[in-house]
Amino acid sequence: MKFSSSFLSTLRQRALPRYTLLALLMVLLAVGAYWGWHKFYAKKDPREIYQVAEVQRGDIQDLVTATGTVQPLEYVDVGAQVSGQLKKLHIEVGSVVKEGDILAEIDPTVFRATVDARRAGLRNQQATMKERESALALANLQYTRQKNLMAADATTAETLQIAEATLRAAKAQIDALQAQIEQTQSTLRADEANLNYAKIYAPMTGTVVSLTARQGQTLNANQNAPTILRIADLSTMTVQTQVSEAEIGKLSKNMEVYFTTLGSQGRRWYGALRKIEPTPTVTNNVVLYNALFDVPNNNQALMPNMTTQVFFIAATAKDVLLVPTAAVTTTRGSGSAGGKRERGDSAGKSAGEKPAASDNRKAKAESAKPAATDKSDPPVATSSMGSPPDNSAASTSGFAEQSTTRTPRSGTVKVIDKDGKVEQRKVELGVSNRVQMQVASGLSEGDTVIIGIKLPPSAKRTQAGGMPPGATRGR
Repeated sequence: MKFSSSFLSTLRQRALPRYTLLALLMVLLAVGAYWGWHKFYAKKDPREIYQVAEVQRGDIQDLVTATGTVQPLEYVDVGAQVSGQLKKLHIEVGSVVKEGDILAEIDPTVFRATVDARRAGLRNQQATMKERESALALANLQYTRQKNLMAADATTAETLQIAEATLRAAKAQIDALQAQIEQTQSTLRADEANLNYAKIYAPMTGTVVSLTARQGQTLNANQNAPTILRIADLSTMTVQTQVSEAEIGKLSKNMEVYFTTLGSQGRRWYGALRKIEPTPTVTNNVVLYNALFDVPNNNQALMPNMTTQVFFIAATAKDVLLVPTAAVTTTRGSGSAGGKRERGDSAGKSAGEKPAASDNRKAKAESAKPAATDKSDPPVATSSMGSPPDNSAASTSGFAEQSTTRTPRSGTVKVIDKDGKVEQRKVELGVSNRVQMQVASGLSEGDTVIIGIKLPPSAKRTQAGGMPPGATRGR
């Protein structure tokens, strides 16, 4: 009995590990079967395949961005009209002057001497005029006497003719001398003007923003007028913005615009577009047009030549439904293939991802349906641009006759419903920019839309760290 019981216990001890191994093997087989079924046969959650985003409510603006510089609206370059040494400067940069204030003085010695000489010459001519008038009076008396004698037959005809010629010569000499006096007076006025030009006065009220000449410097105004300083009215500033030819068509007169400066710490200045200059500037084969608008500068926070980042508000919408631009496949006009622009799956395709073949076929089939069936005209979207100017203003402001009505647009969006199914919806679009689009109808707040295909972990590591481990750079 003892032998049989010990034998049975030994068999039981050896059999227990076998049962344990069998149980573990069955568990592993079950786990492997579930994994294989889930991997190859189970329906995948679209959120694991696609990048998604929720439809949100907010504000959107379609902006045209450009850079510009701040310049005074009214300014004048003050120069010298006469040559000479700059004897005295009464101002400095930053001085506030009023119209008529003296700014600078040029050495007047030469001009004063010229005026004195011209006045002396004029007095000499005036004295000569008195002499000529006396000679004229004498000639007139002699002519009268000879005429009376001739009537009494007491003189000869020759003597009368000589007296008459002398009278005419005296009158001619007075006329010539009178012309010389008038010429001298005119020259004197010019010399007196040059003497006055030696003192330079402010032509307008404003601030001295630049000073190009120094006290003691010799100015030469014979060839061109040298600029001494610039006076500007800093109460109103003009922003001169350069807009590319691709964006200039979006601008219209009186449209709202704002800008920031490097040191403004987020502060915005608002204005209205006043003018587009018709003559462009070409820099490195890039055609740029100058767009001008004015802003008040009551607190003198804006200074000349400040660099600005300008934003023209081409369209705006507030408290509307917004989706990422990448989620929308837009269609313009009647929805023909030539007017279609796909956005949704471009991000995933460019990264080189290849999801399951069945998912690709489903996505392509769904995206192809609206292009074939969408034949209706989408609604018309309008922008918030200012009204176009009339013909009289177009010639001076640089704006052509244009309409604020935008081309009708509609589009399609892939939506993941509550059951995890992907469906394609037609939406009406409004204001859009490079990041977001307004959805006028077709979606509700909180809907989940597809914006692209998720990157596999290997691709993410490749993008984050450059080349994968073990790769070599070709030469």
